[in-house]
Amino acid sequence: MLVLVSIWLLLNPFFLQSDFVAQKIWSQLASVDSTQLMLIKALFSARDILLEDLKEISKAIDQAIDLDDMLFGSMDGEVPVQLLGMPQNGVERKADGAKDLQSDGLSHSLPWDDLLNAFHTLGNQILYLWNTFLMFHRANRRKIMEYLRDAWASDRRAEWSIWMVYSKVELPHHFISSRVDESSYPGTRGKALSLRKFGISDDPAQSAAMRAELHRRSIAQMRINNRSLQDMYIFGDPSSIPIVIVDRVVQAPLHKTSGNSYFCHPDQRDNPGVHSGHSSEAVKKSTGASSQQCGRVLKIVVFVHGFQGHHLDLRLVRNQWLLIDPKIEFLMSEVNEDKTYGDFREMGQRLAEEVISFVKRKMDKASRSGNLRDIMLSFVGHSIGNIIIRAALTESMMEPYLRFLYTYVSISGPHLGYLYSSNSLFNSGLWLLKKFKGTQCIHQLTFSDDPDLQNTFLYKLCKHRTLENFRNIILISSPQDGYVPYHSARIEIAQASLWDYSKKGKVFQEMLNDCLDQIRAPSSEHRVFMRCDVNFDTSSHGRNLNNLIGRTAHIEFLESDSFARFIIWSFPDLFR
Repeated sequence: MLVLVSIWLLLNPFFLQSDFVAQKIWSQLASVDSTQLMLIKALFSARDILLEDLKEISKAIDQAIDLDDMLFGSMDGEVPVQLLGMPQNGVERKADGAKDLQSDGLSHSLPWDDLLNAFHTLGNQILYLWNTFLMFHRANRRKIMEYLRDAWASDRRAEWSIWMVYSKVELPHHFISSRVDESSYPGTRGKALSLRKFGISDDPAQSAAMRAELHRRSIAQMRINNRSLQDMYIFGDPSSIPIVIVDRVVQAPLHKTSGNSYFCHPDQRDNPGVHSGHSSEAVKKSTGASSQQCGRVLKIVVFVHGFQGHHLDLRLVRNQWLLIDPKIEFLMSEVNEDKTYGDFREMGQRLAEEVISFVKRKMDKASRSGNLRDIMLSFVGHSIGNIIIRAALTESMMEPYLRFLYTYVSISGPHLGYLYSSNSLFNSGLWLLKKFKGTQCIHQLTFSDDPDLQNTFLYKLCKHRTLENFRNIILISSPQDGYVPYHSARIEIAQASLWDYSKKGKVFQEMLNDCLDQIRAPSSEHRVFMRCDVNFDTSSHGRNLNNLIGRTAHIEFLESDSFARFIIWSFPDLFR
């Protein structure tokens, strides 16, 4: 009740001038111990916060603000000495003045007129400060909004970092030799036998899950900056928030780059059109040289759903991207809805046609205003949507647009297929789909589309340079996701392949090297590559079939946007 009354009083200045109504409210609150002083304390705090924030904003945007009337006490009324802890000729209080307000006996030592006078004076001061801010905001709206946005993003990164763990991983020139034999890996077979003999697990997925669980247990208490606008949904239960482990993959230097290889060079941030190293001939023809220097950058993001998915599956990720960059044009791909049982080649061709049609429409619209400078084309895929994206990029019709590729976000994508899938229940489901449904894409994912592994679709797809033109590559995975092998989503070595000396082991490591070679390729002067490991709290789901087969985490990527907030707002340069 007290809070509601306080808010009502602050928002209704005419009400403050009515002694009769004010005394009536005070008489109602008098029955509660020291509640009168609680209201005065709230007004003190509101006044000080407004005054401090006004000074901070004024300094941040380098615009002076007139607070002389406030600071020199020219307003009507005075605050009692007992409340302020200082002489009556001003409105500033001493640092220890707040302690006086916490005295239980203070309300009995102050006359009622003094309390009422303090209430009026502080209310008038808050009203004055608020009106001053409104006028100041109207005069400096753009600068203030930019400052507040940057301050909010900075505060959120600091607070959300409690659920993020950062590490650095080096990507050498030659990750794994493609030639698999016993001489290439001395002692590997012995190591495998030793691990099996003693029952020791060297599973990266289990290690990642344990690491995340330890971090989750260490989050005992959260400190929230309650003076900032918050999305309190995030802070409902700290233990239920996803843990995100970010592996910054540092490439072995192939050419000279800046010391900080995580973000692009400041000059490139100011001029995002130079990211690809060469601009489009189509853009050059459609715009003049002058507009190339100061025109608009057309930013397009394509979202591609997964198996039996819907075009709005990735809407939560899209919404977070829009919040950080409202100027993007987005395409929620629809051409493969109800068609994900077919051949990846056909799905890729349909996606390529859809993307090209969309890009051309946006280019024509921007060109009519004569200010199109460059294009930044980004992709976000979920599950097999990532294979569809890579298949689309192999189409010859997409070749003129490869130079525009900017950020690629892969969410649980089976880039290396299911050669080494350890989920027996899920493998049984794949077998049933192949046996009774004749699902071509499942045959391609499991390398059963051709007797010769080197003639399979996925093996040949890895030979295409589908990744090397992206400036930023983010691979999002989860060790709890039983639908996609952990190593396949992260494009890294499968432990089982280290002691597999069959042709399957050789094919897998060739595919791995082909993908990593594209990421290492020096086609871009600077490339960001990182793996983000998301560990969801699935305890609320209980023990059910979805948890057992690993479906819960796979679908949680679509139903939760906390991980997307953390990643997008922690690395804004990759998304705007």
